[in-house]
Parts: sequence; C-alpha cells; structure tokens
Amino acid sequence: MTRSITAKKAKQILAALAAAYPDAKPELHFTNPYETLIATMLSAQSTDVQVNKATPALFAAYPSVQALAAATPEEVYPYVRSCGFASKAVNIVLACRKILSDYDGQVPDDRERLTALPGVGRKTANVVLANAFGVPAMAVDTHVFRVSNRLGLADAKNVEQTERQLMAIIPEADWNRAHHWLIWHGRRVCKAQRPLCGQCTLRDLCKWYQKEQAIAGK
Repeated sequence: MTRSITAKKAKQILAALAAAYPDAKPELHFTNPYETLIATMLSAQSTDVQVNKATPALFAAYPSVQALAAATPEEVYPYVRSCGFASKAVNIVLACRKILSDYDGQVPDDRERLTALPGVGRKTANVVLANAFGVPAMAVDTHVFRVSNRLGLADAKNVEQTERQLMAIIPEADWNRAHHWLIWHGRRVCKAQRPLCGQCTLRDLCKWYQKEQAIAGK
C-alpha cells in the first residue's frame, strides 16, 4: 500500500470536510434496516434522487421483508424500473426471501451475512451497517473513491484498496461521518469531469490540485 499522507495532514483534511459539511447525512430516504437495504441495493448505478422517487410506491406496496419475499420479480419490476436493470427486482426479492428463510425475517447486522445476500456487495453491506445499525464502516462508492484519492487520503487503484487505506488513516469513530463528508464533497464540488477547484475550501490541502497547479506552472 502506498502511503504518502501524514496523520497530521489527514486530520486537517477531515477537519476541513467536517467544517464544510456539518449536516452531511444519507441522501437516500429510509426509515428502518429493511428500507435501508433495499434503497441501497437500488442505488447501484443509479442516483439517490431517482431511487427516492421510486421507493415511496415500492415500500407502500411492499412494506416489509415478508411482503417483498412473497412477491415475484415480475410484480416488483414496474416499481423499480426507473432505477435500472431488471436484475435489481430479482435481487431484492431473492435477498428478502433469504432474510426470511435464514435470518427470521431480520436484516442481518454483520457484514458476512449481509454479503451472502443476492445482489449485496461489500459497499452495500457497509452502507447498511453504518446507517441502519450504527456500526463503524467505510463504504467506498465512486464519489468516495474519487475524492479520497484526489485529496490524498488514499493512493489506491481500486475501491478495496481505498477502503483499507481510509480505515487505516481515519479514526474508526469518524468512519461513518467521513463517508458522508466525502460523498457530499464529490457531489457538490469535487465532480468527476469538472471539479470546482476555484470554490473548493480544501484545495490547499488537495494532492490532486497541487499536482495540477504544478503541471500548469502556477
């Protein structure tokens, strides 16, 4: 693992993120572990805005693990069509059936059992652990991957390496909050194609920005 950032600088970056986004929180809408799991599964390769449009009708029709487990993917798909692939309807139904058969209808609160569910990878499991159960977890989506590597909190080639590096440099008590800080910064300022460096309060701490300035001879 490449590590060039100091603990002092990481602390400065985290403090700047906390100051910029004191109200950072999940932008998916959910009220319990079941809704957290389903909304997070639907958000893969979709947007939170789109998922939030779809889930009110979905949860009204299928308000529990038991209700969704009793449905067929064909019945569920019209509710989630706007969130992408038909496989999502398949996975959320199969996941609920496994929760019902293997876990007494209760969404698991540990990573191993969560990732055993159809359609649930490590990122989704971490989001559920953090937001539904308050378990410290560092969920790495595309925003967290991009922003953390640009800032220099990580120096990784993939999300798995990024997760390990962030867990090593960020205090465990801050994992859940840091996840949201990085996402909010990625959505609002550190965009994928055209980052708004001119208005970024972290640019003087940012590894990527300093490199771009050096290339431009500034």
